[in-house]
Amino acid sequence: MWGNQNYGQQRCKPVKPALVTAVDMLARQEYSENRLFEKLMAKGYEEEEASAAIARLQEKHYLNDAESCPRRFNYLYTDSSYSVRQICEKLKQKGYPSSLVKSCIPADREMVGEREYEKALHVLTSKYKRSQDKQKLLAALFRRGYQSSAVYRAVNEFLTDIEDE
Repeated sequence: MWGNQNYGQQRCKPVKPALVTAVDMLARQEYSENRLFEKLMAKGYEEEEASAAIARLQEKHYLNDAESCPRRFNYLYTDSSYSVRQICEKLKQKGYPSSLVKSCIPADREMVGEREYEKALHVLTSKYKRSQDKQKLLAALFRRGYQSSAVYRAVNEFLTDIEDE
C-alpha cells in the first residue's frame, strides 16, 4: 500500500522507442546530451538504444550542447539574480560539460564584477531588512556565490543607505 510497489523488481522495457521518447522530452524542455541520456536510462532503455537516439538527435540538430549551453547561460545571466558561480553550478547539474560552461562566462571581468554587484544589491534590497546584522548579510551573499569584492561593496552600500535616511 505504501511506497513503490515495484521497488527492487526488474523494470519492463518501455513501449515507445527511445528516439520517440527523447523527442517527446525535448518538445517539453531543452536538455543537455548527458541529462537526456540519464533520463532515457532511468526510463529503462538499453544503453545502445539511448546512445543511438541521442546520436540521431545530434545528427538532426535537435540536440546540441554547444548551442544550448550559451543560450541557457545568457538567459540566467540577464534575467536572474543568480551569481555567475551559481549559474555555472546549475548548468553543470543539468549535465553540461564544465569546459563548455566556463567558456560561456564573459571575458570582460570588470563588467561581470559590476553585474555581480548590482545583482547582490538587488538580492539585499528585496530579501533583507536594513537592520540586519552585517555578518548575516555578508554570509548570505557569500553562500549565493557572489564575488567577494561585489559582496562587500553591496553590503556597505546597502547599510550606508540606512544611515542616509
